[in-house]
Amino acid sequence: MSSRLAPVAYGAFLMLSGCSVFQSNQQEKPAPTIDSADTLYNNGIDALRTQRYTVAAQQLEILQQNYPYSGYTANSQLMAGYAYYLQNKYPEAAQQLDRFIELHPTSADAAYAFYLLALCYYEQIGDVGRDQQMTAEAMSRLQDVIARFPQTKYARDAQLKIDLCRDHLAGKEMLVGRYYQEQRAYQAAVGRYQRVIQDFQTTNHVPEALERLVEVYLDLGLTDEARRTGNVLAYNYPDSKWYRYAYSNLKEYRLLSDKTPAPGKTISAAATPTSSPAQSASRGQGRADAPPSLSSAPVAPVSSSALPADGEGSSLTSNLARSGVPASDRGTRTPSR
Repeated sequence: MSSRLAPVAYGAFLMLSGCSVFQSNQQEKPAPTIDSADTLYNNGIDALRTQRYTVAAQQLEILQQNYPYSGYTANSQLMAGYAYYLQNKYPEAAQQLDRFIELHPTSADAAYAFYLLALCYYEQIGDVGRDQQMTAEAMSRLQDVIARFPQTKYARDAQLKIDLCRDHLAGKEMLVGRYYQEQRAYQAAVGRYQRVIQDFQTTNHVPEALERLVEVYLDLGLTDEARRTGNVLAYNYPDSKWYRYAYSNLKEYRLLSDKTPAPGKTISAAATPTSSPAQSASRGQGRADAPPSLSSAPVAPVSSSALPADGEGSSLTSNLARSGVPASDRGTRTPSR
Protein backbone atom coordinates (compact mmCIF):
# COMPACT_ATOMS: atom_id res chain seq x y z
CA MET A 1 0.00 0.00 0.00
CA SER A 2 2.75 2.41 0.99
CA SER A 3 4.64 1.63 -2.21
CA ARG A 4 1.63 2.70 -4.23
CA LEU A 5 1.28 5.99 -2.39
CA ALA A 6 4.91 6.92 -2.80
CA PRO A 7 4.74 7.95 -6.48
CA VAL A 8 1.60 9.99 -5.81
CA ALA A 9 3.18 11.84 -2.96
CA TYR A 10 6.31 12.46 -4.98
CA GLY A 11 4.25 13.87 -7.87
CA ALA A 12 2.34 16.16 -5.53
CA PHE A 13 5.63 17.38 -4.13
CA LEU A 14 6.91 18.20 -7.61
CA MET A 15 3.70 20.11 -8.45
CA LEU A 16 3.89 22.18 -5.28
CA SER A 17 7.55 22.93 -5.75
CA GLY A 18 6.90 23.92 -9.38
CA CYS A 19 4.19 26.35 -8.31
CA SER A 20 6.45 27.91 -5.75
CA VAL A 21 9.21 28.36 -8.32
CA PHE A 22 6.70 29.90 -10.77
CA GLN A 23 5.44 32.27 -8.11
CA SER A 24 8.95 33.28 -7.12
CA ASN A 25 9.78 34.02 -10.76
CA GLN A 26 6.71 36.19 -11.01
CA GLN A 27 7.63 38.07 -7.90
CA GLU A 28 11.13 38.71 -9.19
CA LYS A 29 9.78 40.78 -12.15
CA PRO A 30 9.54 44.40 -11.05
CA ALA A 31 6.36 46.26 -11.90
CA PRO A 32 6.81 48.80 -14.72
CA THR A 33 7.29 52.30 -13.42
CA ILE A 34 5.79 55.41 -14.96
CA ASP A 35 7.46 58.77 -14.73
CA SER A 36 5.75 61.57 -12.88
CA ALA A 37 3.43 63.94 -14.71
CA ASP A 38 5.92 66.80 -14.68
CA THR A 39 8.69 64.55 -15.98
CA LEU A 40 6.54 63.24 -18.82
CA TYR A 41 5.41 66.73 -19.76
CA ASN A 42 8.85 68.27 -19.74
CA ASN A 43 10.25 65.29 -21.65
CA GLY A 44 7.56 65.82 -24.26
CA ILE A 45 8.22 69.56 -24.51
CA ASP A 46 11.96 69.00 -24.75
CA ALA A 47 11.43 66.45 -27.53
CA LEU A 48 9.10 68.87 -29.32
CA ARG A 49 11.62 71.69 -29.16
CA THR A 50 14.39 69.43 -30.49
CA GLN A 51 12.20 68.18 -33.36
CA ARG A 52 11.83 64.64 -31.99
CA TYR A 53 8.14 64.68 -32.74
CA THR A 54 7.45 60.96 -32.36
CA VAL A 55 8.96 60.94 -28.87
CA ALA A 56 7.08 64.12 -27.97
CA ALA A 57 3.72 62.67 -28.95
CA GLN A 58 4.47 59.44 -27.11
CA GLN A 59 5.42 61.16 -23.85
CA LEU A 60 2.39 63.46 -23.95
CA GLU A 61 0.04 60.56 -24.71
CA ILE A 62 1.39 58.58 -21.74
CA LEU A 63 0.81 61.62 -19.54
CA GLN A 64 -2.83 61.88 -20.61
CA GLN A 65 -3.46 58.18 -20.10
CA ASN A 66 -1.93 57.96 -16.64
CA TYR A 67 -2.59 61.43 -15.20
CA PRO A 68 -5.97 62.53 -16.63
CA TYR A 69 -6.51 65.07 -13.82
CA SER A 70 -3.02 66.53 -13.82
CA GLY A 71 -2.49 70.23 -14.31
CA TYR A 72 -0.43 69.31 -17.37
CA THR A 73 -3.07 67.25 -19.13
CA ALA A 74 -4.89 70.09 -20.87
CA ASN A 75 -1.80 71.57 -22.45
CA SER A 76 -0.43 68.14 -23.30
CA GLN A 77 -3.43 67.64 -25.62
CA LEU A 78 -2.56 70.82 -27.53
CA MET A 79 1.14 69.99 -27.69
CA ALA A 80 0.48 66.40 -28.77
CA GLY A 81 -1.80 67.71 -31.51
CA TYR A 82 1.00 69.96 -32.74
CA ALA A 83 3.52 67.09 -32.61
CA TYR A 84 1.25 64.89 -34.72
CA TYR A 85 0.57 67.77 -37.10
CA LEU A 86 4.29 68.24 -37.73
CA GLN A 87 4.50 64.55 -38.65
CA ASN A 88 1.60 64.98 -41.10
CA LYS A 89 -0.43 62.57 -38.97
CA TYR A 90 -3.56 64.64 -39.41
CA PRO A 91 -6.20 62.23 -38.01
CA GLU A 92 -4.22 61.82 -34.78
CA ALA A 93 -3.65 65.57 -34.56
CA ALA A 94 -7.34 66.29 -35.13
CA GLN A 95 -8.30 63.82 -32.40
CA GLN A 96 -6.08 65.58 -29.86
CA LEU A 97 -7.25 69.04 -30.88
CA ASP A 98 -10.92 68.05 -30.86
CA ARG A 99 -10.47 66.73 -27.32
CA PHE A 100 -8.75 69.94 -26.23
CA ILE A 101 -11.47 72.14 -27.74
CA GLU A 102 -14.28 70.06 -26.28
CA LEU A 103 -12.85 70.10 -22.75
CA HIS A 104 -11.36 73.62 -22.73
CA PRO A 105 -13.40 75.86 -25.05
CA THR A 106 -12.61 79.03 -23.06
CA SER A 107 -8.85 78.51 -23.04
CA ALA A 108 -6.63 81.36 -24.14
CA ASP A 109 -5.19 78.84 -26.59
CA ALA A 110 -8.61 78.00 -28.08
CA ALA A 111 -8.12 80.25 -31.12
CA TYR A 112 -4.86 78.51 -31.95
CA ALA A 113 -6.44 75.08 -31.44
CA PHE A 114 -9.31 75.86 -33.83
CA TYR A 115 -6.84 77.24 -36.37
CA LEU A 116 -4.50 74.25 -36.18
CA LEU A 117 -7.47 71.91 -36.49
CA ALA A 118 -8.53 73.72 -39.67
CA LEU A 119 -5.02 73.33 -41.06
CA CYS A 120 -5.22 69.58 -40.46
CA TYR A 121 -7.94 69.53 -43.11
CA TYR A 122 -6.56 72.28 -45.32
CA GLU A 123 -3.18 70.60 -45.75
CA GLN A 124 -4.85 67.42 -47.00
CA ILE A 125 -6.29 69.19 -50.06
CA GLY A 126 -4.95 67.47 -53.16
CA ASP A 127 -4.88 68.63 -56.76
CA VAL A 128 -8.06 69.61 -58.59
CA GLY A 129 -8.23 66.26 -60.34
CA ARG A 130 -9.22 64.55 -57.09
CA ASP A 131 -12.37 64.59 -54.99
CA GLN A 132 -12.81 67.96 -53.28
CA GLN A 133 -14.66 66.84 -50.15
CA MET A 134 -11.58 67.70 -48.07
CA THR A 135 -11.59 71.21 -49.57
CA ALA A 136 -15.18 71.75 -48.51
CA GLU A 137 -14.41 70.47 -45.00
CA ALA A 138 -11.37 72.73 -44.75
CA MET A 139 -13.45 75.75 -45.78
CA SER A 140 -15.99 74.96 -43.08
CA ARG A 141 -13.28 74.72 -40.41
CA LEU A 142 -11.59 77.92 -41.55
CA GLN A 143 -14.91 79.77 -41.51
CA ASP A 144 -15.37 78.56 -37.95
CA VAL A 145 -12.08 80.24 -36.99
CA ILE A 146 -13.24 83.54 -38.49
CA ALA A 147 -16.66 83.37 -36.83
CA ARG A 148 -15.28 82.59 -33.37
CA PHE A 149 -12.11 84.69 -33.34
CA PRO A 150 -12.56 87.48 -35.91
CA GLN A 151 -9.96 89.86 -34.45
CA THR A 152 -7.07 87.39 -34.34
CA LYS A 153 -4.20 86.78 -36.73
CA TYR A 154 -5.60 83.28 -37.20
CA ALA A 155 -8.78 84.73 -38.68
CA ARG A 156 -6.81 86.82 -41.15
CA ASP A 157 -4.82 83.84 -42.36
CA ALA A 158 -7.97 81.71 -42.44
CA GLN A 159 -9.58 84.20 -44.83
CA LEU A 160 -6.64 83.94 -47.21
CA LYS A 161 -6.86 80.17 -47.13
CA ILE A 162 -10.61 80.27 -47.75
CA ASP A 163 -9.95 82.28 -50.90
CA LEU A 164 -7.51 79.60 -52.02
CA CYS A 165 -10.08 76.91 -51.25
CA ARG A 166 -12.67 78.71 -53.37
CA ASP A 167 -10.20 79.02 -56.21
CA HIS A 168 -9.51 75.29 -55.86
CA LEU A 169 -13.21 74.42 -56.04
CA ALA A 170 -13.65 76.67 -59.07
CA GLY A 171 -10.70 74.97 -60.72
CA LYS A 172 -12.39 71.61 -60.20
CA GLU A 173 -15.59 72.89 -61.83
CA MET A 174 -13.60 74.18 -64.80
CA LEU A 175 -11.81 70.85 -65.17
CA VAL A 176 -15.09 68.96 -65.30
CA GLY A 177 -16.68 71.57 -67.54
CA ARG A 178 -13.88 71.33 -70.10
CA TYR A 179 -14.24 67.56 -70.11
CA TYR A 180 -17.98 67.79 -70.80
CA GLN A 181 -17.33 70.34 -73.54
CA GLU A 182 -14.82 68.04 -75.22
CA GLN A 183 -17.37 65.23 -75.06
CA ARG A 184 -19.98 67.57 -76.58
CA ALA A 185 -22.13 67.24 -73.46
CA TYR A 186 -22.91 70.93 -73.75
CA GLN A 187 -25.72 71.18 -71.25
CA ALA A 188 -23.55 69.68 -68.52
CA ALA A 189 -20.65 71.94 -69.52
CA VAL A 190 -22.85 75.05 -69.34
CA GLY A 191 -23.95 74.08 -65.84
CA ARG A 192 -20.36 73.84 -64.64
CA TYR A 193 -19.27 77.13 -66.20
CA GLN A 194 -22.31 78.97 -64.87
CA ARG A 195 -21.63 77.68 -61.38
CA VAL A 196 -18.12 79.13 -61.51
CA ILE A 197 -19.53 82.50 -62.57
CA GLN A 198 -22.27 82.55 -59.94
CA ASP A 199 -20.62 80.88 -56.94
CA PHE A 200 -16.94 81.77 -57.37
CA GLN A 201 -17.06 85.31 -58.70
CA THR A 202 -13.87 86.42 -56.97
CA THR A 203 -11.65 83.70 -58.43
CA ASN A 204 -9.37 83.89 -61.43
CA HIS A 205 -11.41 81.24 -63.25
CA VAL A 206 -14.35 83.51 -64.11
CA PRO A 207 -12.90 85.01 -67.34
CA GLU A 208 -12.21 81.55 -68.72
CA ALA A 209 -15.67 80.35 -67.72
CA LEU A 210 -17.25 83.23 -69.65
CA GLU A 211 -15.12 82.55 -72.72
CA ARG A 212 -15.97 78.83 -72.59
CA LEU A 213 -19.64 79.72 -72.47
CA VAL A 214 -19.21 81.78 -75.63
CA GLU A 215 -17.66 78.73 -77.32
CA VAL A 216 -20.48 76.42 -76.20
CA TYR A 217 -23.22 78.84 -77.22
CA LEU A 218 -21.66 79.23 -80.66
CA ASP A 219 -21.46 75.45 -81.05
CA LEU A 220 -25.14 75.21 -80.10
CA GLY A 221 -26.12 78.03 -82.46
CA LEU A 222 -27.29 80.25 -79.60
CA THR A 223 -25.87 83.43 -81.07
CA ASP A 224 -27.75 85.86 -78.83
CA GLU A 225 -26.45 84.15 -75.69
CA ALA A 226 -22.95 84.07 -77.16
CA ARG A 227 -23.02 87.80 -77.95
CA ARG A 228 -24.47 88.67 -74.53
CA THR A 229 -21.84 86.60 -72.70
CA GLY A 230 -19.11 88.16 -74.80
CA ASN A 231 -20.32 91.62 -73.78
CA VAL A 232 -20.14 90.63 -70.10
CA LEU A 233 -16.60 89.42 -70.64
CA ALA A 234 -15.68 92.64 -72.47
CA TYR A 235 -17.09 94.85 -69.71
CA ASN A 236 -15.42 93.03 -66.79
CA TYR A 237 -12.20 91.68 -68.30
CA PRO A 238 -11.38 93.75 -71.42
CA ASP A 239 -7.64 93.18 -71.06
CA SER A 240 -7.68 89.43 -70.45
CA LYS A 241 -6.59 86.86 -72.98
CA TRP A 242 -9.97 85.19 -72.61
CA TYR A 243 -11.77 88.21 -74.02
CA ARG A 244 -9.33 88.22 -76.91
CA TYR A 245 -10.29 84.59 -77.65
CA ALA A 246 -14.01 85.37 -77.36
CA TYR A 247 -13.68 88.46 -79.58
CA SER A 248 -11.96 86.37 -82.24
CA ASN A 249 -14.70 83.73 -82.14
CA LEU A 250 -17.49 86.31 -82.30
CA LYS A 251 -15.76 88.02 -85.18
CA GLU A 252 -15.52 84.72 -87.03
CA TYR A 253 -19.26 84.24 -86.67
CA ARG A 254 -19.89 87.90 -87.64
CA LEU A 255 -21.56 88.67 -84.33
CA LEU A 256 -19.63 91.84 -83.52
CA SER A 257 -21.45 95.15 -83.48
CA ASP A 258 -20.14 98.67 -83.73
CA LYS A 259 -20.40 98.96 -79.95
CA THR A 260 -18.33 95.85 -79.28
CA PRO A 261 -15.02 97.07 -77.79
CA ALA A 262 -11.80 95.75 -79.25
CA PRO A 263 -9.60 93.81 -76.85
CA GLY A 264 -7.20 95.94 -74.89
CA LYS A 265 -3.60 95.22 -74.14
CA THR A 266 -3.44 91.77 -72.67
CA ILE A 267 -2.62 91.78 -68.97
CA SER A 268 -1.64 88.45 -67.57
CA ALA A 269 -3.52 87.44 -64.46
CA ALA A 270 -1.62 86.86 -61.28
CA ALA A 271 -0.09 83.42 -61.25
CA THR A 272 -2.02 80.94 -59.18
CA PRO A 273 -0.23 78.41 -56.97
CA THR A 274 0.96 75.44 -58.99
CA SER A 275 1.01 73.08 -56.02
CA SER A 276 -1.81 71.95 -53.78
CA PRO A 277 -1.80 72.60 -50.01
CA ALA A 278 -0.94 68.93 -49.46
CA GLN A 279 2.09 69.20 -51.74
CA SER A 280 3.23 72.40 -50.04
CA ALA A 281 2.88 70.80 -46.60
CA SER A 282 4.93 67.78 -47.68
CA ARG A 283 7.76 70.19 -48.56
CA GLY A 284 7.43 71.98 -45.23
CA GLN A 285 5.98 75.14 -46.77
CA GLY A 286 3.35 77.24 -45.00
CA ARG A 287 3.31 75.18 -41.81
CA ALA A 288 1.71 76.49 -38.63
CA ASP A 289 3.76 78.22 -35.97
CA ALA A 290 4.27 76.52 -32.63
CA PRO A 291 1.60 76.95 -29.94
CA PRO A 292 2.09 80.26 -28.08
CA SER A 293 2.37 78.46 -24.75
CA LEU A 294 5.25 76.26 -25.95
CA SER A 295 7.69 79.03 -25.04
CA SER A 296 6.44 79.10 -21.44
CA ALA A 297 6.24 75.41 -20.59
CA PRO A 298 6.01 74.85 -16.84
CA VAL A 299 8.46 72.93 -14.71
CA ALA A 300 5.97 72.07 -11.97
CA PRO A 301 2.32 71.01 -11.97
CA VAL A 302 -0.26 73.76 -11.96
CA SER A 303 -3.36 73.38 -9.81
CA SER A 304 -6.71 74.40 -11.26
CA SER A 305 -7.56 76.02 -7.93
CA ALA A 306 -4.93 78.66 -8.64
CA LEU A 307 -6.87 80.00 -11.60
CA PRO A 308 -8.72 83.34 -11.42
CA ALA A 309 -12.45 83.08 -10.83
CA ASP A 310 -13.30 84.24 -14.36
CA GLY A 311 -11.27 81.43 -15.93
CA GLU A 312 -8.89 83.82 -17.71
CA GLY A 313 -5.50 82.57 -16.59
CA SER A 314 -2.23 82.53 -18.44
CA SER A 315 -2.00 81.17 -21.95
CA LEU A 316 -0.80 77.93 -20.40
CA THR A 317 -3.15 77.38 -17.50
CA SER A 318 -6.43 79.02 -18.51
CA ASN A 319 -7.46 75.85 -20.31
CA LEU A 320 -7.88 74.02 -17.00
CA ALA A 321 -11.38 73.35 -15.75
CA ARG A 322 -12.44 75.23 -12.63
CA SER A 323 -12.79 72.98 -9.64
CA GLY A 324 -16.28 71.64 -9.11
CA VAL A 325 -17.70 73.01 -12.38
CA PRO A 326 -18.81 70.40 -14.94
CA ALA A 327 -17.52 70.84 -18.48
CA SER A 328 -21.08 71.16 -19.77
CA ASP A 329 -21.64 74.22 -17.57
CA ARG A 330 -18.52 76.12 -18.57
CA GLY A 331 -20.01 77.36 -21.84
CA THR A 332 -18.28 78.13 -25.11
CA ARG A 333 -16.19 81.05 -26.19
CA THR A 334 -18.13 83.89 -27.75
CA PRO A 335 -16.65 85.88 -30.63
CA SER A 336 -14.96 89.09 -29.58
CA ARG A 337 -16.50 92.35 -30.80
